[in-house]
Amino acid sequence: MKLIFRWLIIVAALFLAAWIVPGIEVTGNAWVVFAIMAVILGFVNAIVRPVLKFLSCGLIFLTMGLFTLVINAAVFMLASNIAVNWFGVGFYVDGFWSALLGSLIVSGVSLILGNTLKKEDKD
Repeated sequence: MKLIFRWLIIVAALFLAAWIVPGIEVTGNAWVVFAIMAVILGFVNAIVRPVLKFLSCGLIFLTMGLFTLVINAAVFMLASNIAVNWFGVGFYVDGFWSALLGSLIVSGVSLILGNTLKKEDKD
């Protein structure tokens, strides 16, 4: 059940990112696009992101963690490219800055809503 709630949180975060960031465009049935993109983003975050963080641990250390933002943007762009090219899902990210803002919004919304759900589970 927690997996479904986390997936719904990512769907809502992707909707908010697409609504706010001008460089993120969604074509087709939007809710289906957000749902599929949330699954793809989850898999890319689980598989590719740890490898990227391990390979760039020196840069992360030198920049005091700020390079993690670049990794998040790269993972967001990669998930968008996988969604568009492999699955034909219309979730387009125009460039690095759009990916950076989109990943910040998705991370922030996920963090806030995820913590809200955790607090409700404890009560």
